[in-house]
Amino acid sequence: MAMEDNDYMIPGLEGEENLIAAAKHIVRALGSKKNLTNNEKKVLADLGNQLSTMTIVNENEGEEISEIELQLNAVQEKIMSREVDESMIWEGGSTEGLEYLNVVNEARKLTERLDRLCVDKGDDENEHLRRAYNVLQIAMARLEEEFRHILVEHRQPLEPEHLSFRSSEEDAADFCSINSFCDDSFEAPIQRDGASRTSEERIIDLVNPDVIYDLRCIANSMFQSNYICECSQSYISVRKDAFDEYLFILEMEKLSIEDVLRMEWGALNSKIKRWIRAMKFFVRLYLSRERWLSEQIFGDLGSVGLNCFVEASKASILQLLNFGEAVSIGPHKPEKLFPILNMYELLTSLLPDIDALYSDEAGSCVRNEYYEVIKRLGDSVRAACLAFENAIASSTSTNPFAGGGIHPLTKYVMNYINILTDYSETLNFLLDDCEGEHHITLSPETSPAKEEGHTRGETSPDISPMAFLFRSFASILECNLEEKAKLYKDPSLVQIFLMNNIYYMTQKVKSSELRHVFGDEWIRKHNWKFQQHEMNYERATWSSILALLKDEGNSSADSISKTPLKERFRSFYLAFEEVYKTQTAWLIPYPQLRDDLRISTSLNVIQAYRTFLGRHKNHVSDKLFKYSADDLENYLWDLFEGSPKSLHNSYRR
Repeated sequence: MAMEDNDYMIPGLEGEENLIAAAKHIVRALGSKKNLTNNEKKVLADLGNQLSTMTIVNENEGEEISEIELQLNAVQEKIMSREVDESMIWEGGSTEGLEYLNVVNEARKLTERLDRLCVDKGDDENEHLRRAYNVLQIAMARLEEEFRHILVEHRQPLEPEHLSFRSSEEDAADFCSINSFCDDSFEAPIQRDGASRTSEERIIDLVNPDVIYDLRCIANSMFQSNYICECSQSYISVRKDAFDEYLFILEMEKLSIEDVLRMEWGALNSKIKRWIRAMKFFVRLYLSRERWLSEQIFGDLGSVGLNCFVEASKASILQLLNFGEAVSIGPHKPEKLFPILNMYELLTSLLPDIDALYSDEAGSCVRNEYYEVIKRLGDSVRAACLAFENAIASSTSTNPFAGGGIHPLTKYVMNYINILTDYSETLNFLLDDCEGEHHITLSPETSPAKEEGHTRGETSPDISPMAFLFRSFASILECNLEEKAKLYKDPSLVQIFLMNNIYYMTQKVKSSELRHVFGDEWIRKHNWKFQQHEMNYERATWSSILALLKDEGNSSADSISKTPLKERFRSFYLAFEEVYKTQTAWLIPYPQLRDDLRISTSLNVIQAYRTFLGRHKNHVSDKLFKYSADDLENYLWDLFEGSPKSLHNSYRR
């Protein structure tokens, strides 16, 4: 029986439904034949059942799409009504915001249902799907706007008490100048990091805690709708602006490396102090709370929270690290050593915080840069130590230091290294380079190892790297002082100058933490040194004068010619008066040292004078005795006061 294709078409049906109807018509036609086998009848029956089921499914899908269309219309109306209203949804409260999220959730579910139903469907169904996606997109754009608005409007201001803690470095006077180190009353105002963390442990809210739940709900909704990228970018953008504000409040301006290198030392030192304070607050206060905030908002979304935190904070932390790098590559002057040590110690103390905050792969760029800056600062510390050593060695003078007192270089060096003892752990770590590439290089003449009987490679294991360095500084200083002493024309003043300065060095070591660095053997050796200079002074000053009071040969007092005796008295008095006039202008600043030298001199001079007077007082007139022994003893106590005086030029009557 021949049939046209149109014989199978059922009016009012199209597409898949028409095909099913045609197939059912064929099955019925074949089933009417009488010569079919049982197997053929069974196959046709099964095919008929399947076609009937497909008809029912299609009818159900049609009903479902109709139902979805009604729901989509309702959802679209609710979402579009919010677009007409210019007010922000969450300004009406969390309840209103959550109601909107429920509508958005319905839109997402409708989109997902249509997406499943509209595979290879007709244009009508795909049109429903396109409309659902448009509605969802409008809702996502609104949520992104609401999310940003909540973050901005509910950002907590930084209160004055957040910044009330001032670091000890900032409160202190500028201690990185020569004048400061030459002041014996000066003490380094250095407080080790971590001595007081009360302020750093203060909990602050970067965003009002009341809105965090709303932000979390919005983020979750956008994540479920595959719009988490837009949500993340909004968060990063807003929080970047917040970080810029924090740095502005902390007075940390953006400076290029060139800006830092061109800066005068006074201005740079001030900025370093400000940087130390800012870095401490930024890491322990702001960054820790920012990480917490991102975890609260994106905590259910895997690594999204950490990625947002890293991207939001990266530019600001790298800006701070960029300043540290700029300082590290600048000129390595001795006065920079203390600020650089403070920077190095701060960064190392913050290492656990940085490792915890930027723990994932996303934060590796920050961690790597952080470690690199620490390394550069460590290299700068070594370079500054070498610069200080060179500065001691190259310090020259064209004129002798007036009065033979303690040279400013001596005070500078000893105060400098005394303050460095506060950094002993750091210095020992940085100077203890097993490969030796960063060791301070010493000349054989100034090596403290040579003084202790060791070569460079045989230094006692009991001597720490810092102790070796400090002994090097002291040895170079002594060599420099010996060169400066050669500028004096008076041999006696040479000894006074060296005695004063060695005594100062010894006392500085004995009365400070330097004692544990230099050791008792060094102190004993230098006690002996200044005592040698004391004895050398007495020989240079008084030997020739006391020779006038000695009787020559075995002649008795009665046989001594009165004229030579008179000349010897006169010569002695003139020599004593010259010593008095000269050496009252010399200075021994330490009272104990000054008194010891006066007593020692008095014992020798007055005893010799008394003996000479006793032997010859019956052979010359009393008019010849210009000064009594008590007079001379009193005059000797005027020496070394730093104020020149003259004795009366008249004989005692």
